[in-house]
Amino acid sequence: MKFFLPLLLTLNLSGADKPNLLFIFADDMTYEAIGTLGNKDIKTPNLDRLFESGTTFTHAYNPGGWNGAICVASRTMLMTGRQLWYAHREEKTLNTEFVPAQKTWPQMLSKAGYETYMTGKWHVKIPADTIFDHVGDVRPGMPRDRKNAYNRPLVGQPDPWDATDKNEGGFWQGGKHWSEVEADTAIGYLDHAKTIDKPFFVYLAFNAPHDPRQAPQEYLDMYPIDQMKVPENFQPLYPHRNAMQAGKNLRDEALAPFPRTYQAVKTHRREYYAIITHLDAQIGRVLQKLEENGQRDNTYIVFTADHGLSVGHHGLIGKQNMYDHSIRVPFAIAGPEVEAGQRISAPIYLQDVIPSSLEAAGAEVPEHVQFQSFIPILRGRSEGRDAIYTGYRLSQRQITDDGFKLIVYPIGQAARLFDLNADPQEKYDLIEQGKHLEKGRDLLKKMKALQKTVGDDLSLGSYPDLIVQKGSK
Repeated sequence: MKFFLPLLLTLNLSGADKPNLLFIFADDMTYEAIGTLGNKDIKTPNLDRLFESGTTFTHAYNPGGWNGAICVASRTMLMTGRQLWYAHREEKTLNTEFVPAQKTWPQMLSKAGYETYMTGKWHVKIPADTIFDHVGDVRPGMPRDRKNAYNRPLVGQPDPWDATDKNEGGFWQGGKHWSEVEADTAIGYLDHAKTIDKPFFVYLAFNAPHDPRQAPQEYLDMYPIDQMKVPENFQPLYPHRNAMQAGKNLRDEALAPFPRTYQAVKTHRREYYAIITHLDAQIGRVLQKLEENGQRDNTYIVFTADHGLSVGHHGLIGKQNMYDHSIRVPFAIAGPEVEAGQRISAPIYLQDVIPSSLEAAGAEVPEHVQFQSFIPILRGRSEGRDAIYTGYRLSQRQITDDGFKLIVYPIGQAARLFDLNADPQEKYDLIEQGKHLEKGRDLLKKMKALQKTVGDDLSLGSYPDLIVQKGSK
């Protein structure tokens, strides 16, 4: 297997030899939303070509979040290299510790000889212009929405929201769709980078497909409502929604009515698919510019997202849960010496891109970076992690290992267990069925051990008792 071999022979690469790095980041985009990876209902032609031209990590995860805005934690980890709970505790010291010490991702690449660029969504407690050389169109955590974007559509009532209406603001604020503006800025960066004698690192962070999910009419027309499907694991109400702190008071969950209806889920999924296809078109423009400028051959391109999204799975709408549709993200890398069309199921965290990019740049990985390079996996020297650990606030913890997933809800005193190989949609709780309880207990032990490695000091209490009991709620 070939990957980065010429780059890893030495850590003393000249600027001309170093590869360019283009990091494309989506917001709220589940791993399921890529056509070439098996979703026959969504149109992502440009991303399909990118994924087919490189290697896909099919099981890439975000470690979780410490508040409802999961993107804040995801992006803070990405900038600092710190695991979830360490990053949470250190969030207040970012401007006093990480920035002056040049510990952030772009600063580390800058020290390695890179010209760094940022445009798009930020949502990190570090001013972007203090750690990037060039900062363009900085956008907030989400476009401004309105009350009529929530609790919709209701059965028998007209839908108060129109995703194409520019008077609603949101992604249309300023007169041009934000995804188009962000692509325009990135294209300008690529043209500028062509004029300098340094490798570039472009951090292109789209707000899409975060809500309010708005797109031009032509993209909505690609997804007729009568042809939309509800997820296989659809539920009108998720039984643990309050214990996991994902009830009516959570902003993301309030977008659709309780209980969920087929009509509401189809409507939200239609708008989700439309804004993703529109995003795909903008990414296509950026990749085309890379080709036109002759920069593609020496550029590593990574596409991923900060976390996934439910959009109707399990009776949920948002991302504040431990199911794969919300913790797993699309992740592809393409570039010189990267095997085309390869798919790797070894689990990674999306933030593993930090040490991986530093290796590709011929730079050492500092000790404060707690994530792992995926280059050994790509070169066939490692199978990666044994387990993935994720969490949300004080209300949810999850471990995936050996094809099984254990979810615990400390506040609700409940646990759920799934066989992901037999049940990839996570429909059948093995604890309720009284099956594989020993596996559940083993996973709990591993979960408690992993807590220490990620800095999570939440006490999980007497969960062995819960795993023995059938039908715990």
